[in-house]
Amino acid sequence: MNNDTLIPYIGVVTDIRQDTPDVKTFRVVSPEGGKVFEHMPGQCAMLSIPGVGEAMFSITSSPTNTKFMEFSIKKCGCLTTWLHAMDVGQQITIRGPYGNAFPVETELKGKDLLFIAGGIGLAPLRSVINYVRDKRANYGDVQVIYGSRSKDDLVDYKEIIDEWMTDDGIKVDLTIDNPQEGWDGHVGFVPNYVKELNPSINKTVLICGPPIMIKFTLAGLKELGFKETQVYTTMELRMKCGVGKCGRCNIGNKYVCKDGPVFRFDQLGELPDEY
Repeated sequence: MNNDTLIPYIGVVTDIRQDTPDVKTFRVVSPEGGKVFEHMPGQCAMLSIPGVGEAMFSITSSPTNTKFMEFSIKKCGCLTTWLHAMDVGQQITIRGPYGNAFPVETELKGKDLLFIAGGIGLAPLRSVINYVRDKRANYGDVQVIYGSRSKDDLVDYKEIIDEWMTDDGIKVDLTIDNPQEGWDGHVGFVPNYVKELNPSINKTVLICGPPIMIKFTLAGLKELGFKETQVYTTMELRMKCGVGKCGRCNIGNKYVCKDGPVFRFDQLGELPDEY
């Protein structure tokens, strides 16, 4: 962390996209245009509405995008309700970037990658996926397994269909929890779908979603032969102050905001079960 991450900057909302009934994606630029600050995939930012509150959110746009930053935000509390009520042209304050990033320029480089997401868990992985797409020659084959409660709850569905599924070397497998009229794709929960697809154990895995999904998906990956050293996740939902002062994200001898939010699962295995 450097001192700049404590300074709030003005961000202007230039576009608001309704992704699902309770998720909107906000496009933010500086008043002069362009990104408010640079980041790497997996890092977070503190968004604030003065007088209302502030909270930590994943930056869902890729660092390769030089024109704006995006945040996919689920409506689930006071601040997010205010954000969902905003109009294009309004301003917020933004601080960051916070936390570490997925090791896209080190451990992941040259590897075949498997992204597994559930619900809003696609948001932090979207930054990594688009980073890999923009630097395609640096990575092997890419597979995305993504599921949600219904078709309507699939975040970034249009981007997935129109862009990800049309890219060479990228395979996308979608599923929803229960049958739905108009859906002719796979039906079932993500952990079972992963085992059904039986991905190659030579892949490096990035996973994000509800804790129960992660728990059963990790167990399924182990059954298939994956090791914990092959699997990464992000725990940004535990972050509060972002600078290791409030203690909210403390787990054992780790602070998610200072040591994460990106962890390899063998690192988490050394911590108390509370995570």
